[in-house]
Amino acid sequence: MIDWVHPSVFLILGALFIPFIRGRAQQIYIVLLPALALVTVMLMSPGVHGVVNFLGFELIFGRADKLSLAFAYVFSIAALVGATYALHVKDNGQHIAAFVYAGSSLGVTFAGDLLTLFVFWELMAFASVWLIWSRRVKASIEAGYRYLLVHAVGGVVLLAGIVILYVTTGSTRFDVMQGNGAAFYLILAGFMLNAAVPPLHAWLTDAYPEATVTGAVFLSAFTTKTAVYALIRAYPGTELLIWMGTFMALYGVVFAMLSNDIRRLLGYHIISQVGFMVTAVGMGSALAINGAVAHAFAHILYKGLLFMGAGAVIQMTGQSKLSELGGLYRWMPVTFVLYMVGALSISAFPLFSGFVSKSMEISAAAEMHLPKVWLLLTLASVGTFLCLGLKIPYYTFFGKDCGARPAEPPRNMLVAMGMAAFLCIFIGVYPAWLYDKLPNVVEYHSYTPTHIIWALQILLFTAMGFFMLRKKLGGLRKITLDIDWFYRKGAGLFMQFVYHVVSPIENWFIQVYRHVFRGNLILGIKGLWLDKHVIDGAVNAIAAAVVRGGSTLRQMQTGQLRQYALVMVGSLLILSLYSLF
Repeated sequence: MIDWVHPSVFLILGALFIPFIRGRAQQIYIVLLPALALVTVMLMSPGVHGVVNFLGFELIFGRADKLSLAFAYVFSIAALVGATYALHVKDNGQHIAAFVYAGSSLGVTFAGDLLTLFVFWELMAFASVWLIWSRRVKASIEAGYRYLLVHAVGGVVLLAGIVILYVTTGSTRFDVMQGNGAAFYLILAGFMLNAAVPPLHAWLTDAYPEATVTGAVFLSAFTTKTAVYALIRAYPGTELLIWMGTFMALYGVVFAMLSNDIRRLLGYHIISQVGFMVTAVGMGSALAINGAVAHAFAHILYKGLLFMGAGAVIQMTGQSKLSELGGLYRWMPVTFVLYMVGALSISAFPLFSGFVSKSMEISAAAEMHLPKVWLLLTLASVGTFLCLGLKIPYYTFFGKDCGARPAEPPRNMLVAMGMAAFLCIFIGVYPAWLYDKLPNVVEYHSYTPTHIIWALQILLFTAMGFFMLRKKLGGLRKITLDIDWFYRKGAGLFMQFVYHVVSPIENWFIQVYRHVFRGNLILGIKGLWLDKHVIDGAVNAIAAAVVRGGSTLRQMQTGQLRQYALVMVGSLLILSLYSLF
């Protein structure tokens, strides 16, 4: 008798049968898969399930407690909403990639050891990049390769930390990290990259705006939030995260104010909102951890709703820049209303989900006597409402009429937006439903007169300031430079350095391998493989991804780039596993 089923089974294995089903039956099947995963999570009992012994390692596929179940619950809901939003898509590859991506996130959530986590962690990267490539334009192909290479490097850093942890402690258990050695910081860096903590954030705002309309909804839900889950699990109370998260919250808001592309702006606000969560993880108190989990839960729903609203506008108008939009409320009123539910939620407006989650984190800062953190997070909240509650609605749905006369998006897209909007309002009106799912006992009350009056004051004065200064706060810049400039444009100089300085040194090392390891076949082969395949593969893959026409550097074809990228990841994985044995 089977007493436990991993919810990822329905999504990952079930996705493989999508191409064999057609028409209405396929649409029903696509909705059924995440629904089954959600029911499985709802019926799952706490405990350790799915323990497998493999090559001397204890792999734990089902560590279920209140923390993992809270994230699994919202991940399953997000998969269901995203699948409904994408029902009109005829590309089977996108459906498969989206479900493998969502299933891998559930795999990370229930992983009880770091090796199991790593497998699902990397599967997430390879599945999610397909949602970027599926747009099939030059910008998305280039952004997808950069996304893949960045996450490959992050995965290698994470694996290196796992290897060092095993060598030094003999354990790969996924629990609170102890000490402050190399393993501690390497694993932390791997998690922080997926959380898009600056300066490791540019992959997000580079790639998400280039994804397909439906793919971006899935991308907004999983990668950064699985990283938040991993940080809560392994690094609660790490003081460094307080200040990095606070900086992150402000950084995302500032760049969002400068952004013109609607999905790039939303991407920067993922960074900002995740910054609140990272700060709460660093504080580490019971209230802060509850706040981080509650905010992640609410964020997945309202950010998905915002991306769905933006996607509806892009699909029906063909435009994604605020400077090319305006006056759409007359033609897309339902989309506008549903978008505003998400905007009011992320702005922490009373009776919406963001109010009952974000206020927990800010209150935790006050409770721990961190006035600077409290003030800076409050400023970030002001910027959030300014961008998402005022700037996007004004320039997209009101403002100067752009001349477009679009219809509402397909019915399934509106239904999915309605599902997310309902949950945003339901959580805001009845927060006890969410609080019951949090890992610690909740003694916090969000709807106190002080919280309500304070929130309304901030929102009111922000709105007044926007409408008084809206002509100067347009922020409709054509280009906004961020750290990704260094690997988009500045990498040419780096590659010149590689070819003229690093390559001669590389050739010298080849000679060293040949002489020093001439009598040791295994070490010689290992050294030559590392040198010729990994180093050359990494160099040429980076060159192909970032160097454009007019350069004197060798240009690589798409097939070669794929080969080198896979060789780089595979070779480093093989070498790391080799060191385990």
